[in-house]
Amino acid sequence: MLANEPSGPKRITVRSPSPYTSISRNLPAPDGNIALTVISESILTAEKVRLRPVQEDDLAHFQRWLADDELRRWLGSVDEQPSVAEEFDWYVSKRQDPDTILWAIESADGALAGNIELRLNALNRRAEVGIGIFDREQWGKGYGTEAMRLVLGYAFGELKLNRVELATDEENVRAIRSYEKCGCVREGLMRKHRLIDGRPIDSVMMAVIRSDWEVR
Repeated sequence: MLANEPSGPKRITVRSPSPYTSISRNLPAPDGNIALTVISESILTAEKVRLRPVQEDDLAHFQRWLADDELRRWLGSVDEQPSVAEEFDWYVSKRQDPDTILWAIESADGALAGNIELRLNALNRRAEVGIGIFDREQWGKGYGTEAMRLVLGYAFGELKLNRVELATDEENVRAIRSYEKCGCVREGLMRKHRLIDGRPIDSVMMAVIRSDWEVR
């Protein structure tokens, strides 16, 4: 260490220009030498979609879309339409969670379509990704695939993660096909993982690791 170099853990800061209020999350690395500071208002853009921080104005749309029984079936985490208050509590919990980065998914023309999040495990340099395209009018347009690619690029490029993983219903063929397009590999099957209408179904474990992503 140089004589004039400050002691203590080094810090990597991830930033993207944004009009939104900055929220910093300091995530320690296992060796204690590098801390990762995530600036969670990062905006990611591609040809079809734009990912930006979820705002309070988005919540009414999410709450309305979650009245759709089929949508809730595929999400697996919501068994009935949440109230406005419950949706706000969900939003606040995500904003306050230092291990979660949450984006709204917009089409190129600014139409809200859904959301996507990374749930970080900084100690092991990995994350779990969750995504939902809630607006039926936006289904089949490739928005989910492009949003997933953006977040994977951010995870491996900016956050320097080693692994991103997810789980989805074995019967959700459309989602599995989309994840495979993004480089996700099936790693296993969790048998009778959850109930749908009282019926136990299996979930597929999928993941992308850094070395596979870098050679795509």
